[in-house]
Amino acid sequence: MNRKHIASIAVLAASAFSVAAKDEVVMTVNGVDVPRSEFEYLYHKNQQQQVDPQTLDEYAEMFKIYKLKVADAMSQKLDTLPAFQKEMKQYRADLATPYLTDSLYLNSLVREAYDMSREEAEAFHIMIGKAASDKENEEGRALADSLRSEILNGADYAEIAAKYSVDRASSNAGGRMGYIVSGRFPYAFEKAVFSLAPGQISEIVESPQGFHIVKGGKHRPARGTVLVEHIMKMLPPTATAEQQAAAKASIDSIYDAVSANPSIFEDLARELSDDKGSGRQGGKLSWFGAGMMVEPFDSASFALQVNEISRPVRSQYGWHVIRKLDAKGPASLEEMKPQLLKRIANPQDERFALVENHLLDRLRKKHRKAIHTNDIDTVSGATLRDMEYTWLYENEPDYRNLLNEYREGSLLYEASLREVWDKAAKDEQGLDDYFNIHRADYKWTKPHVKGILVQATNDSVADLVRKALRDASDDTALKAVRKQFVGKASIDRILMEEGQNAMVDNIMFGGAPVKPNNKKYTVYFVYDPKLLNAPESMSDVRSLVTSDYQNQLEHDWVERLKSRYPVTVNQKVLKKIK
Repeated sequence: MNRKHIASIAVLAASAFSVAAKDEVVMTVNGVDVPRSEFEYLYHKNQQQQVDPQTLDEYAEMFKIYKLKVADAMSQKLDTLPAFQKEMKQYRADLATPYLTDSLYLNSLVREAYDMSREEAEAFHIMIGKAASDKENEEGRALADSLRSEILNGADYAEIAAKYSVDRASSNAGGRMGYIVSGRFPYAFEKAVFSLAPGQISEIVESPQGFHIVKGGKHRPARGTVLVEHIMKMLPPTATAEQQAAAKASIDSIYDAVSANPSIFEDLARELSDDKGSGRQGGKLSWFGAGMMVEPFDSASFALQVNEISRPVRSQYGWHVIRKLDAKGPASLEEMKPQLLKRIANPQDERFALVENHLLDRLRKKHRKAIHTNDIDTVSGATLRDMEYTWLYENEPDYRNLLNEYREGSLLYEASLREVWDKAAKDEQGLDDYFNIHRADYKWTKPHVKGILVQATNDSVADLVRKALRDASDDTALKAVRKQFVGKASIDRILMEEGQNAMVDNIMFGGAPVKPNNKKYTVYFVYDPKLLNAPESMSDVRSLVTSDYQNQLEHDWVERLKSRYPVTVNQKVLKKIK
């Protein structure tokens, strides 16, 4: 975290005091005033979340302790920790997102995308590919500009496409890509395709892939999506006449069979289709929209009626027999909006940058007076955002309250972790001392068996385990014994009362003999068993001791805070709160 970010958090804290000064002060903790607005916000939020709401006085006492802990966290400079600074910076930005979003502008982009989705547009383009260097890309754009000028001056578009376009799928067809649907190509390219009149030539359109000269084509209503299955006989581009004839004969035979008995379509697809991926699914493909499949497969699929089977269709990949399973019309705006918003929010989408630039323009206008530079366009996006975050803190109570709540909650958590939770979990000596002092508080209503339960594959293994356990003085040694007999014996520490384990009941409490649950074990015993009427050591009741020790640490911490940091409560203001 650099000094700039630390300074911005410091400004935030300073703003808190200036905002607080406008409110009546409900209490002062270690010299820091707590405004009535902050107290009321948290008090009412607490009341809504409680099954049995606290009285105002009860809450005020709890709030005072909360503020004391925050004061302690500040005195330890926990707010300067890099992890805390990073977390606050991210939360501040996330919290501001709804305030920074221009819904009207965003909805205009959604509407534009939706309107394009209602049509299919015939796309023509000449593409000059991008290169690795800026110099080569400048040359590529210059070439595209030159070719566009030639076309505008009467040169044949199709001839230029065949000679220069790097999109080999369309260059030999006069640049024609076929009908496309929106959402599959870069935004600038789609916008040109869908906005041009038939025959109209675009300006140079730049996409991540290259520079495009787009020519407008025909438009037709969107046809939605279809679900089909097919049986395919593949043909390589260099297929001989004999291969072509064999493939045609094979697909004709398949067509005759499925026409006579449609119920065998999926079985034949599994058996005979050269498209093995779909063949395993009975020939079924995923739902697809216009332009997502090669022609004439695309057109044939949409032209069929549901359950109708096509005559053999030849594509660039081979022969197909297609059966249409289902169809859907274009989705509504309400249905498409979540998908469109997600697409626009993707940093890879060009509209993401449009939204960002629109935001920065708004912020420059809003904070123009506060920016001390003649060239406002040079002010960075980060600086503009910092200014907006400060403005929101000073002018939007909900934003301010949530940010303060999160900030102090994070400080409280970190301080509690250090003073109570981690300390109780890791302080072995402290846990032992607490247990020894309060040993009488830990009692059992029934005797407990303490020892090591062993299950072994046979008596010989059991004897070897007994011998090995004599030298296992600690958990590390016990772990080594377990590893030594893996697959031959199960070895577990136990502390349990009667009724918890049938094998232990048999050995220690006179219960009936049993067989281990795991059939490979035939022998069981308890090594070094003890029958205890009360806990022998802290480890016997660790979870209880840890909880009680935490409570003790919490109590001691609060008492220290009360003596360390002064607190004054303005009872007159407190009584005004309902």
